[in-house]
Amino acid sequence: MRNFDICLLCFHILIEDIMKILALLLGMKAACILLVSSLSGTGAVNNSGRWWGIVNVASSANLLTNSKNVQLVLDPSLGQLNRRQRRLIRQNPGILHAISAGLHTAIKECKWQFRNRRWNCPTTHSPAIFGKIVNRGCRETAFVFAITSAGVTHAVARSCSEGAIESCTCDYRRRGPGGPDWHWGGCSDNVDFGRMFSREFVDSSERGRDLRYLINLHNNEAGRMTVSSEMRQECKCHGMSGSCTIRTCWMRLPSFRAVGDFLKDRFDGASRVVYANKGSNRASHRADPSNLEPENPSHKPPSSRDLVYFEKSPNFCTYHGKTGTHGTSGRTCNSSSPALDGCELLCCGRGFQTQTEKVTERCHCTFHWCCHVSCLNCTSTQTLHQCL
Repeated sequence: MRNFDICLLCFHILIEDIMKILALLLGMKAACILLVSSLSGTGAVNNSGRWWGIVNVASSANLLTNSKNVQLVLDPSLGQLNRRQRRLIRQNPGILHAISAGLHTAIKECKWQFRNRRWNCPTTHSPAIFGKIVNRGCRETAFVFAITSAGVTHAVARSCSEGAIESCTCDYRRRGPGGPDWHWGGCSDNVDFGRMFSREFVDSSERGRDLRYLINLHNNEAGRMTVSSEMRQECKCHGMSGSCTIRTCWMRLPSFRAVGDFLKDRFDGASRVVYANKGSNRASHRADPSNLEPENPSHKPPSSRDLVYFEKSPNFCTYHGKTGTHGTSGRTCNSSSPALDGCELLCCGRGFQTQTEKVTERCHCTFHWCCHVSCLNCTSTQTLHQCL
């Protein structure tokens, strides 16, 4: 009997030791997962920017309408939006057109800003509009997130003042005297509603607590802050015989080209950052974008309008399926330019070929009263240089 008790005690001790070892292994596994996620920034790959896919499907055939024939929401079977984003669209009739228009404008501006760069903001007709570049954490990724968030903010704010969205109007908070010879009035663009909606709609596609998640949120907000900070005052004169004795003024959105120019400057000066956990080390600790710090301690911390990234960009010279780079072969270059659009840099030293082609255009157009325009056809020879 005594031997049995001793064996039973040994068995309990063995079980306790095994449980401790298992607990230790599970803890180490969880710590490794958090570390790898933080270093690689892959936690939000599947959901980030998924809503961009609506730009290819937001057609009349894929919209639901209410009794007033107001277009409300994308067909749920398309699956481009998460539940929260669909709810936001249902709560704000008319806003889907603004989102789609803002995304179109953002894509167009992205292509314009990078038209002469190795990465020229290529897009596809698949749900992954910007390709695999969004799965990285480079400067180009930062610009994509910032410009699309800014596009939604800008388009929604403008649509509010145009009366195209049922749940918002002009911003009428500025009223009364503004100066000795002017006063607030008119219809100000509702940028605060645009920022609020963009934050709820765009940021809801981000999931996780890793570095990529924080960087995407930061760059989304940088795009919105750019639109808001570039608002300008416009005025209209009143007075006898065209005099400007008094002016009525309101706040107007900047042109989206101005937004794109500003974000492009921020792209050129983007900050490479790391996550500095200043609080608890527990896995449940809430990640905070304010904990992003420059990788180089001698650099100043990024502001709310700066773009941030965490990995070096590919060279974009050649096609690479894994990274999604298209390469520059076949791109038109400028043989006389030493800048980024020049053949030496754009073609990555591979050389270029030259060809001439005849182009026919309408020219010497004349207006005849009333109402006819006649033009001649002019043919010219153009020389094109294309990367090998």
